[in-house]
Amino acid sequence: METLEWTQFTKVDMRVGTIIKVEPFPEAHKPAFKLTIDFGSEIGLKKSSAQITHRYTDKDLLHRQIIAVINFPPKQIANFMSECLVLGAVNSQNEVVLLQPECPVANGLKIA
Repeated sequence: METLEWTQFTKVDMRVGTIIKVEPFPEAHKPAFKLTIDFGSEIGLKKSSAQITHRYTDKDLLHRQIIAVINFPPKQIANFMSECLVLGAVNSQNEVVLLQPECPVANGLKIA
């Protein structure tokens, strides 16, 4: 494991957002959803591709609060531009379990 300096970590901008739209993403190489996430009035809406179809349905995801890194550069995945990275724990079957706040909080809150 590589050591990370504190100043490097503080540059990672992790925020709480609410998924407001879930779409299938058949063009992706691995099963995924296209998500639209509301990060509040300061940040606005961002889109993300998420390989979370093994554990979640579109109905499970809609209106769910998640945690994402919002300051990575956009990444093109197939014909879609992903603007943030939704965070989760990855189990031994490579299934992602989403990270989320313990209780509802305001969209856009910074993770510290």
